[in-house]
Amino acid sequence: MRSRYSAFALGLEDYLWRTWHPRSRPENVALDGSTAWTRLEILDVVDGTERDRDGVVEFVAHFREGRRPGRLHERSRFERRGGRWMYLAGDVR
Repeated sequence: MRSRYSAFALGLEDYLWRTWHPRSRPENVALDGSTAWTRLEILDVVDGTERDRDGVVEFVAHFREGRRPGRLHERSRFERRGGRWMYLAGDVR
């Protein structure tokens, strides 16, 4: 989760696409360059250890669009595939 947040903050669209599960990923990832991601808060983690096949992370990602602050509260589902964690989907809260 933290690596994907960092990729959003740094504008690494290719990394986001590669870490998105093939069952749910879009054809391409296009980020809005006007969004500045400023902070990540992890609220809850369910499973997701080395022995788990899937896991859940609930987080709040803070951002700014121009002078206006915002936040994205999501509960994301991940699945291990080929030894790597892949983002499946998230429920925005």
